[in-house]
Amino acid sequence: MAQTNGGTDILIVGGGPAGMMAGLLFARAGLRTTVLEKHADFLRDFRGDTVHPSTLDLFDELGLLDKLLHRPHDAVARVSVPFGDRLYHVADFGHLPVRAKFIAMMPQWEFLDFVADAARSYPHFTLRMNCEAVATLTIAGRIAGIATSRGEEIRARLVIAADGRRSILRAAAALPLRDLGAPMDVFWFRLAKPRTPDNRTTGFFAPGRVIALIDRGEYWQCAYLFPKGAAAAVRAAGLPAFRAEVARAAPLLAPLVGQLVDWDGIKLLPVALDRLTRWHRPGLLAIGDAAHAMSPIGGVGINLAIQDAVAAANILAGAMAAGDDPDPLLARVQGRRMLATRIVQRLQRLAHDRIITPLLSARPAAAAPPLALRLLQRWPILQRIPARMIGLGIRREHIRSPTADF
Repeated sequence: MAQTNGGTDILIVGGGPAGMMAGLLFARAGLRTTVLEKHADFLRDFRGDTVHPSTLDLFDELGLLDKLLHRPHDAVARVSVPFGDRLYHVADFGHLPVRAKFIAMMPQWEFLDFVADAARSYPHFTLRMNCEAVATLTIAGRIAGIATSRGEEIRARLVIAADGRRSILRAAAALPLRDLGAPMDVFWFRLAKPRTPDNRTTGFFAPGRVIALIDRGEYWQCAYLFPKGAAAAVRAAGLPAFRAEVARAAPLLAPLVGQLVDWDGIKLLPVALDRLTRWHRPGLLAIGDAAHAMSPIGGVGINLAIQDAVAAANILAGAMAAGDDPDPLLARVQGRRMLATRIVQRLQRLAHDRIITPLLSARPAAAAPPLALRLLQRWPILQRIPARMIGLGIRREHIRSPTADF
């Protein structure tokens, strides 16, 4: 028989960026807030590490930016990519109207650990690690809580699904999903390297080959892009062929590819681009990747997820603290965030169609740089446009949720 928990105001399933930020803000508003994370810790590799200026600005509004930046990170004030034998500058964040005019390259486990520590300062916050939600509880047509893999039932006034692009809760709640398609998948792997004085995160774009490199200090976190569904063919060609392709795609990796000794260290990430057409039903709201899976293009997924959490708290926290029913307000969260989601996904699809697909399908000898890169070099002032789109996003949120008196 299931054991029933005493209940909570806000039950957040998923301890990623959206879930942890929502947990912090709802607890700050004085609501009993519980976050469930199915893993025992935050230490998982091959997660996004780009904390953009829009997110840094939110922590500045909370008075937490200086403490956040005490965590290990590198500041990236300008984004450039090599194409052929030339370096192309893409985005310059120096002109943004925020205090932190850079992307903080911070391991996601450091970021999540920081947010968890900040949330624990509020008396009504609980983080339960190694606790997996497996089903929703429905009473009279309304989601009233969740069941865990331990056989426990947890009741809540509102359940927030922040459990990622393979969300169990959105499936259990039968929320309608629209698949927008993505032309590529990714192999992730790491290669040890010497630490450099500055962060050298970059990407290599050449006909037939695309690879992104995230500088993690002592190693490169590498993303090798290839056409959707071609993972088996890449593996079938053999590890020596893969090492040779990586070296050709990113010449600076040529001395390092010998570290790839088997396929176990090369992880497949199927790229998805999709969104729910309805993010809610009575008792439940989906945010972050559970509401919209983003392409890796621009590294904006974390930051959009956090914007969702802020919007949810802005709209719901004060009303729920006053005892109001959250259900009539859930559509407002989707309405607030859907425009930004649509625009960013449209831009990502444009990049897929105009840049990624032509490059992955091109012969290695073919190749003029994409028109966008050429325009950005000819008129450097244009670099402010991608800087604003990447750094601040669309319909940027600000902290408007209340702070309770404790």
